[in-house]
Amino acid sequence: MITISDISARIAGRLLLDHASVSLPSGTKAGLVGRNGAGKSTLFRVISGDLGAESGTISIPKNARMGQVKQEAPGTEESLINIVLSADKERAALLWEAETATDPHRIAEIQMRLVDIDAHSAEARAASILSGLGFNQEAQARPASSFSGGWRMRVALASVLFTEPDLLLLDEPTNYLDLEGTMWLEDYIRRYPHTVIIISHDRDLLNNAVNSIVHLDQKKLTFYRGNYDQFERQKAEADELQMKAKAKNEAARKHLQSFIDRFKAKASKAKQAQSRVKALERMGTVAAVVEDHVQPITFPEPEKQPASPIVAISGGAVGYEPGKPILKGLNLRIDNDDRIALLGSNGNGKSTFAKFISGRLAAESGEMRLAPGLKIGFFAQHQLDDLVPNETPVEHVRRLMPTEPEAKVRARVAQMGLATEKMATAAKDLSGGEKARLLMGLAAFHAPNLLILDEPTNHLDIDSRRALIEALNDYNGAVILISHDRHLIEATVDRLWLVNNGTVTTFEGDMDEYRDLIVASGKKKEEPKQADESSSKADQRKLNADKRASLAPLKKKINEIESLTGKLEKLIQALDAELADPALYEKAPAKAAEKAKQRGEAAAKLAAAEEQWLELSSEYEEAMAS
Repeated sequence: MITISDISARIAGRLLLDHASVSLPSGTKAGLVGRNGAGKSTLFRVISGDLGAESGTISIPKNARMGQVKQEAPGTEESLINIVLSADKERAALLWEAETATDPHRIAEIQMRLVDIDAHSAEARAASILSGLGFNQEAQARPASSFSGGWRMRVALASVLFTEPDLLLLDEPTNYLDLEGTMWLEDYIRRYPHTVIIISHDRDLLNNAVNSIVHLDQKKLTFYRGNYDQFERQKAEADELQMKAKAKNEAARKHLQSFIDRFKAKASKAKQAQSRVKALERMGTVAAVVEDHVQPITFPEPEKQPASPIVAISGGAVGYEPGKPILKGLNLRIDNDDRIALLGSNGNGKSTFAKFISGRLAAESGEMRLAPGLKIGFFAQHQLDDLVPNETPVEHVRRLMPTEPEAKVRARVAQMGLATEKMATAAKDLSGGEKARLLMGLAAFHAPNLLILDEPTNHLDIDSRRALIEALNDYNGAVILISHDRHLIEATVDRLWLVNNGTVTTFEGDMDEYRDLIVASGKKKEEPKQADESSSKADQRKLNADKRASLAPLKKKINEIESLTGKLEKLIQALDAELADPALYEKAPAKAAEKAKQRGEAAAKLAAAEEQWLELSSEYEEAMAS
């Protein structure tokens, strides 16, 4: 149980938590939600002890280990796998001590503790986490310094997940992940055996990975059971009840006040009037429901929509170096009403394809034809750095409307979803979400026929993401979307393209099928085609028989691995029994060391065999279903 009692905290003199309290049962997966700037990260700092509270206490079980992603990403020459392994300080210390210890009893304690913390399978676990976050075996062996800051943040996330703390605090962990990494993390958190508190604006993550919501609003904390959708319903119902209670309270107060005003000057009614005054004081007031207004986002309508296809690619190839295309064999068309999401892990070429379509990269071979008069708007997160730090949103827009009056300039800024008080704020002082709104507005300024958005949601809270969904659905042009926000994709697009294996192809499944593929196999591949429903039963039986025959070698391999895992499990049990005997370390320390080594090797083989079994079983089931 984690108990936050009567906590108050300030940042730069601003009160963000005011006597806030909440309790979380052990094993809770809680999403911490609230508007940007409400104080969610501040609460994390108070929980972790990095910020002192003005009042109140936080009770965490004794000896509970707490884990957070470090703010600074590792950038050393050490390999990724070693960085993750070294995050488990206890394991590293025990392994070091095992090399130098001479007391047989202490050696026995060390070996048993290594068994308890599953140290011998550590490398396999670390590799599995890194793989889930997008690092293949070759990448895991490379030094951290060879990766960009965003990829190194994934290593920092992998490190804290590997240590498996009793209380895991995650602050916007998907900001540096692609859709595939986000789906993997969603599944990982759902299965995590300890308590998790996660700050996120990713609606699908909050719907599928957590079992409760802690809402930070008006400096208070409120606990709701269930996922984010359930929280929204409960919150709406509570707000409605509060509004009704407030209206009833105001009516009763008005009635009492009317009696007091009419009779307080009359001697015959003085006592009754005084009694009503006391009743009015006892009644108190019901607080109003404070509604945070979210500025809408508006994309200007194209003046004229070209005939389809607006983009046609034939035999296209594109890259950054001559003779080394990132993508090739591109044979695609985009129509004027297409809503397309690009799927595929980071590094496969999604952003390269977006730059190609937008004209920022030229074709290395093949041909790309654009419809006459086609206007393309392009937004990417890295463009946030292109804003002029000391210029206001009005000044950014005025550069595009030099002859227009001030009122029209401000009206265009308002369409971008920036409040009046933010129009005169320097870009460097805007929040990340406000910068994103400004940049999207600038990208769509000339009413494009095709709008390309590359990760538009990183700095947007849930309400702003809803505003973006509404804006895209109201927009009367074509859209190409790259996003790790599955809810945004499902709410706005109707076609999925998979960027993988050096090309771009149509993905015929839906997002649920794509998620199942990612989580089950870790491979980005299309759903196998279903058997022809029109086949006769006899044909189907023959097809299934042929299929089983063709898959017999695969099934045999699966059975062999099952047999091997059984043998390895028995071997590990036998070795554990031997290693638990302190006499072994006194009479034959060399033999004890050899047994410990055998145990570690067996555990590693078991982990590898189980992983291979899962992969082959998934492959067999998918093949049988096709």
